[in-house]
Amino acid sequence: MGDVEIRTSHTAELDGATLALIRALLDDVFEGDLSDADWEHALGGVHALAWDGAELIGHASVVQRRMLHDGRALRTGYVEAVGVRGDRRREGCGAALMAAITRVLTGAYELGALSAADQAGEFYSALGWTRWQGPTYALTPQGVVRTEEDDDGVFVLPLTAPVDVSGALTCDWRDGDVW
Repeated sequence: MGDVEIRTSHTAELDGATLALIRALLDDVFEGDLSDADWEHALGGVHALAWDGAELIGHASVVQRRMLHDGRALRTGYVEAVGVRGDRRREGCGAALMAAITRVLTGAYELGALSAADQAGEFYSALGWTRWQGPTYALTPQGVVRTEEDDDGVFVLPLTAPVDVSGALTCDWRDGDVW
């Protein structure tokens, strides 16, 4: 990783220029497939930023959500917008970003959760995250709705709450992708 420094900051501590750098990085990493709703999901929590000097090369954030599982509403740190600039991948930057996020999760939440792209599943598994095996749902304005298309992409990091990964997991509502 060389001289890469990982810094964490709450969204409220980031100035407009830094937020614009993050958005530009994520637009590049996700090849233009980061919607305004996806960007909004990454805000309001703690960001881990990977800096190589003055260059931003990686980002991850964690925001608070509620997950319903086994009759309980769990205070969940939901990981969003994890990405490393293409020319800096496979150097350990993503793992370092997730280590910083895991420190936040461990200190503040009952459960960590995220939705992973197909190609990222092995990465999260190697970091100790567990693929959710049971059915997923979303608590929507119309009631609880099954989110079958998300079943294979949800990962959790149990912290203080006991979970049965073969059971049902329901996320709270938000615009855009609910998971």
